[in-house]
Amino acid sequence: MIAFDNIVQQLMHMKALLMTLCLFGGLSLAYGQSDRLTPENLWKLNRVYGEQVSPDGKTVIYAKKSYKLKEDKGTAHLMKVAVDGGSPIQISDGKTSIYDAQWRPDGKKIGFLSTASGSMQLWEMNPDGSGMVQVSSFDTDISNFHYAPDMKHISFTVEVKVEESLADKYPDLPKATGKAYDNLMYRHWTQWHDYSYQHVAIAAYSDGKANAEYTDIMAGQPYDAPMMPFGGGEQIAWNPNGKSLVYVCKKKVGKEYAVSTNSELWSYDLASKTTKNLTEGMMGYDNNPVFSPKGNYLAWLSMRKDGFESDKNEIWVMNMTSGAKKSITETLDQTFSSITWSADETMIYAISDVKATHQIMKLTLTAKQDGLLTLKSHEQFSTGDHNINSAALAGSKLVGSKNTMSKPAELYTWDLKTKAESQLSHANDKMLASMKMGKVEKRMIKTTDGLDMLTWVIYPPDFDPNKKYPTLLYCQGGPQSAVSQFFSYRWNFQLMAANGYIVVAPNRRGLPGFGQKWNDDISKDWGGQAMKDYLSAIDEVSKEPFVDKDKRGAVGASYGGYSVYYLAGIHEGRFKCFISHCGLFNLESWYASTEELFFANWDIGGPYWDPAMKDSFIKNSPHRMVEKWDTPIMVIHNELDFRVPLNQGLEAFTAAQLKGIPSKLLYYPDEGHWVLKPQNGVMWHREFYDWLDTYLK
Repeated sequence: MIAFDNIVQQLMHMKALLMTLCLFGGLSLAYGQSDRLTPENLWKLNRVYGEQVSPDGKTVIYAKKSYKLKEDKGTAHLMKVAVDGGSPIQISDGKTSIYDAQWRPDGKKIGFLSTASGSMQLWEMNPDGSGMVQVSSFDTDISNFHYAPDMKHISFTVEVKVEESLADKYPDLPKATGKAYDNLMYRHWTQWHDYSYQHVAIAAYSDGKANAEYTDIMAGQPYDAPMMPFGGGEQIAWNPNGKSLVYVCKKKVGKEYAVSTNSELWSYDLASKTTKNLTEGMMGYDNNPVFSPKGNYLAWLSMRKDGFESDKNEIWVMNMTSGAKKSITETLDQTFSSITWSADETMIYAISDVKATHQIMKLTLTAKQDGLLTLKSHEQFSTGDHNINSAALAGSKLVGSKNTMSKPAELYTWDLKTKAESQLSHANDKMLASMKMGKVEKRMIKTTDGLDMLTWVIYPPDFDPNKKYPTLLYCQGGPQSAVSQFFSYRWNFQLMAANGYIVVAPNRRGLPGFGQKWNDDISKDWGGQAMKDYLSAIDEVSKEPFVDKDKRGAVGASYGGYSVYYLAGIHEGRFKCFISHCGLFNLESWYASTEELFFANWDIGGPYWDPAMKDSFIKNSPHRMVEKWDTPIMVIHNELDFRVPLNQGLEAFTAAQLKGIPSKLLYYPDEGHWVLKPQNGVMWHREFYDWLDTYLK
């Protein structure tokens, strides 16, 4: 009987699907069309990253990761291509993934990390991929390795047990699973604290071999370097003289760590084995140190405000002889990333958000009598609707990765004199050539307070202005994260368009790239002007005759998921359905269950028990408006999301169910704030579009 019922249900579902295809002229055919982007072939696209330029500036190595959906995993292959162009060559064996590949300073070998011997160790190969040899045999896995410029040492990071666990305390209870904590930061993003920390270590290196003995330069310290959970090798830099290195660390624990963003640059001297704080008194994030080629200067990214993770990133430069330091971008209303020095130390190339794109900026420097460098001039080096993600010097060119909403990242070069652009890697050209992508349009829309808001509108492939289309309002997360030309493997605008939807993606209040005030206006006003900006965007685009006003939805994740919950209480019939992924629903319960409290303190204003905060929590928390909910909503939330814990999604779903609102909960026990596993990702997309199609088609 149960089996028969299942068959009947499947037949009814197939009938409904066929009726949908007929009614909407094939708009829902994307899953089966070879010329459209689908959830399945999204995972067939190769991912290009980790480019490294050879010491002579002639060759680039990079990782090309491919996924096998059936096996639910991916493999990273090492590729090589000449800076002047040519056909990329795979130089790894393709059997196992390799990590952190980089050139040895003499250019004669390529170092990389591999688990081929059973643990993560350092290996080397010839530039053509031959002669793979294991270099290290440490007693633990390593990560984030770097060669010292003089090739006498290597640095890397190791996990070190620092604190006593309950298993250590009660060895007679080997099957007990309890953990005990007496401070905050007991869990972070996706992991519970395991009493261990990531430390920077140094070992002697000679003739392709690393000494098995190494020095933990943070021995006994209860701190992580690089910073968890997203910090990597970019937070460790060797001085060109090979005698010292600089690393990033926030040397705080528990509550102090939870409420502060004050990381520092720490310089470790190999000879004296002493550590010095280079950024003492600088109160925000100090990050990503980069030495100039001759070692005369150190540049890094710095934020001024403690507790504000989305403050403007300024570029600071220190004279390594005098120790004097200065911000060279203080007067610029821009935020920066990815620092690259020119060979003569007179220029810095950096990436900056510019009106919902990421561009290369050229900063020309001049030296003062006191040894400080100051900004002589600056210009936008690159132009176009794209995201340039990195830029490294390669002789007379820059090498970096670039993507758009319609094309995932590939490597490109830019001539330093002519600025001419040339594509280096071609990991997805063949597949993309067979796919139809929708038109991406840039619109400037007036907000309720009379300002111009850049809004992207993405149209379905083969768009016909004489037809009416269901339309989605995309709500961005962050909240301070630009709706730029990103190519997402989850919130992919071209995939939405391929499924027959017009997408409206506004750069609402609170996003970088439009001046610091626009960026900062979201803080302590989550439910205010940003919500009005969303409605301005969807209302303006809905004036077009091809937008079906009776078939509009709103979707988003994180703060975007919060936005969906909030809009559900104020939309006044605009939308026919909602999808919220890992959104904040009840700000009071969220405040007491999230981990990085500096974020909550800055953006919300403080704890809910502070009498001065009462009105803020009432105004800004979506759960206060559930009485006005009346629209179908899908809630997606994951067990391992500790930034926006699972209770947020459960509370929202329960509220919708109790009010009798059509609702669905999609839950992953093995994912965090994002869905990263291939098969989980395809399932996510199938459920996403099934929900939208049900109510908008």
